[in-house]
Amino acid sequence: MALIGPRGRRALRLARRFYDEQRALFEYAARSRRSVTLEPRGRSQGTVLFSYLLEPLLSDDPLPTSHTNFWESHQIARTFVELGFTVDVVSFQNHAYVTRRRGYDFLVSLRTNLERLAPQVGDGCVKVLHADVAHVLFHNAAEANRLLALQQRRGVTLPPRRYSPPNLAIEHAHCATVNGNEFTMSTYAYAGKPLHRVHKSALSLHPHPGEKDFEASRRRFLWLSSAGFVHKGLDLVLEAFAGLPELELVVAAPLDAETDFVAAFEHELRECPNIRALGWVDVASPDFDRLASTCVGVVYPSSSEGGGGSVLDCLHAGMIPILTREASVDIDGFGTLLPAAGVDHVRDAVCAVVEAPAVELRERSEAAWTFARENHTRERFASDYGAIVEQLVDERG
Repeated sequence: MALIGPRGRRALRLARRFYDEQRALFEYAARSRRSVTLEPRGRSQGTVLFSYLLEPLLSDDPLPTSHTNFWESHQIARTFVELGFTVDVVSFQNHAYVTRRRGYDFLVSLRTNLERLAPQVGDGCVKVLHADVAHVLFHNAAEANRLLALQQRRGVTLPPRRYSPPNLAIEHAHCATVNGNEFTMSTYAYAGKPLHRVHKSALSLHPHPGEKDFEASRRRFLWLSSAGFVHKGLDLVLEAFAGLPELELVVAAPLDAETDFVAAFEHELRECPNIRALGWVDVASPDFDRLASTCVGVVYPSSSEGGGGSVLDCLHAGMIPILTREASVDIDGFGTLLPAAGVDHVRDAVCAVVEAPAVELRERSEAAWTFARENHTRERFASDYGAIVEQLVDERG
């Protein structure tokens, strides 16, 4: 029997990887088609149809720490159950689900399913959009504008990574809960519906930055996020730091998810000695704490967000934020708000932080940590959401 050569082994590895990926997709799709019913203790006072993440409610395993939406989805369902409601839960990706129940009291859904489910729940049902991102038109236009600006600036065309399908969710909702700040809320204001802010939670808490050495860390900054690099401004940050060789940038991101972006920014990511590219960093791990202790701030000139979750984790670690308004995080008193999203604006803001006295850096760092502890925790999210649901229940009578 002839041995398999290098090309054959490579083809076999690719085939196995394709098989594993397809099996994972099939299993995920099968789970997404399921539904779960949660019952309250005692007599139910009504019913809720909830369309968000289903997986956190399918097992008792610890919730993933890759995103806050796993815990937040679990908490929203739990809030209604604790108030005495029966909750039918379906995945937001299940676009074939047909309700078997009539006369729901509440429908709570992300933008992707609310419009489709609204006709199924009855006219007397209160329909609540859970807005985890800015309005779809702003969101998509913002990414398109960033991609166009990159094309004009560097002559490279990259595909959209954060594009969201069009929807009329807010038009079909009676009201909305919004994770982001006044920026995100402003993108929905045109509809004239009540908008209730729910302070976004953070993935984990981190030690007070009191022991941080700001003289040692003042020249090092972090860019931290998931995929959608142009949407979230990594291209601007890389170009800014490529022109600041005396400063350092650490990029914590799943770079293998966008190989075309990496190819377009090969010089900055691979050849600039002051830019260090890491892979994905778990913000709930000791590795993140060690990384945060060496970085004075986080730079995040995003084009559109529903609460800037990665920034919130950095605030919890005492990093000074340099953000666009569209990052949708309140930073008054300790952060730097960029006047516009541009390479020069990023460069100027970074240099201003570097030149500040150490005592000022410490004060801003501690203020960021305190703000995050007071406003962006699981307890605050649960309190905000619980108060909103109680108000909606009272109004419904």
